[in-house]
Amino acid sequence: MPGCTGAAYSGDGYNGAMQLECVRQVGDPPTSQRIAEVRLTFGLPTANAPGGVNARASANALNDEDVGERWILHPVSVRLGPGRIVAFVGPSGSGKTAALEQIKARLPGAHTVSRTVFPTDRSVVDAVCAQTSLAEALALLSACALSEAPLWLRRFNELSDGQRFRAKLARALGLHARGRSPAPLLCDEFCSGLHRRAAKAVAFNLRKLVTRKRLSVVIAAGNDDILPDLQPDTTVRLLGNGHHEKTERKPRPRAISFHRRLRIERARKADYDRFAQMHYRRTDELGFVDKVFVLREGLDGDCLGIVVYAHGPIELSLRNRATRGRFRGRPDRLNRDMRILRRLVVHPDVRGCGLGHMLVRKTLPLVGTRYVECLASMGTVNPVFERAGMRRIGLCSVPPQQTRTLEALRRMGVDPFARDFAVLVCRRRRVRAVITEFVRRWYQATTGRGDTRVARQSSLFLARTFRALIGSRPVYYLWQREAA
Repeated sequence: MPGCTGAAYSGDGYNGAMQLECVRQVGDPPTSQRIAEVRLTFGLPTANAPGGVNARASANALNDEDVGERWILHPVSVRLGPGRIVAFVGPSGSGKTAALEQIKARLPGAHTVSRTVFPTDRSVVDAVCAQTSLAEALALLSACALSEAPLWLRRFNELSDGQRFRAKLARALGLHARGRSPAPLLCDEFCSGLHRRAAKAVAFNLRKLVTRKRLSVVIAAGNDDILPDLQPDTTVRLLGNGHHEKTERKPRPRAISFHRRLRIERARKADYDRFAQMHYRRTDELGFVDKVFVLREGLDGDCLGIVVYAHGPIELSLRNRATRGRFRGRPDRLNRDMRILRRLVVHPDVRGCGLGHMLVRKTLPLVGTRYVECLASMGTVNPVFERAGMRRIGLCSVPPQQTRTLEALRRMGVDPFARDFAVLVCRRRRVRAVITEFVRRWYQATTGRGDTRVARQSSLFLARTFRALIGSRPVYYLWQREAA
């Protein structure tokens, strides 16, 4: 970096102690009447004051800023290596960026998040962890607080500034993990543009990623509220004029910093409305709802999650297998002893922080039935229900009616995932009849009143519902209350 000097480091540079220091030459701007008045009023020396070294010593003795040169960062030793996070924290102008640039200059293999090239011709989900499984890509996006399914399908230039930072961070982490380079990943202005709760969640998830994947990360941040969740191995607090305080701390597994403020409260079906748009199935068909619980941050704080329990469908083959036919042909017993977990939604800002499985684990006993089941399409990529204590029974088979419906659409030349699908449902009577019958049967099997429900639904709503139903094969989970 021009105007900066740096001391030598021990180790191989990628896994060892590195000593950083930075001194910048200070020059005078063109003299003006205002500059003269400011110097006179506040007692500021000129950078090019006569006297050379003696003038500099005199200025230091008076605790003035160095004459002719200024310390950006006094010597500090930091240790880089796999599984370690180094954090430079301080206000703007305190030397954070200079420290990262010096590491970059001396370790050419170090990669900077802000300079990550993000493909503009691919979706976000295709650009992050392209060489790994979908589950790993979604986990990485969720860890970076980019966990809304519609966002995964957008291009980079369709995202907001905050979303672009998170997408770049996810891609940089994916490339860093895949390349297995010993060089650190550098991130300046870490989470500076995010809501502070989201910033804490990203910091919390980054700590887990670094530990699990043995990554090496150096961050610079202006806010220190992320430190309890980030748990850096080395924290360098920059105090200005090159001064700093360094602390070393061994990270340990812990819950997110605000977990002690979290409360679980009873809620109503109407409370789900604010969460409906955060769920990948954006329909309001919850069936016959029995109990609803919300996860709130503090007594009057924001709601961070919701779980909805309802009455289940009359027949499910995997249920019959798991309970040895206990509910086959027994709707009275089903109504008494079984509920279905119909929806679980966690606010996108805090997904991946363990709040979802905590909410499920703590509310399952509050439902009041012997069994609770769940059909989860996300079960193939997210084990949240298993972590909550539910047993994974298996993957649901494709219903024969779905196969027949898709074949009928294929013969009519209709693709249910095409952009004009809703238009075809509206304009072509045969297409609407096929879709209506499929959705009607599903309503009838799950919540009843199928005829009246489909009769009042728009073509767009029917198209969305049909897509959601055929989009994937859900995983069946079952929880059973332990005998007293």
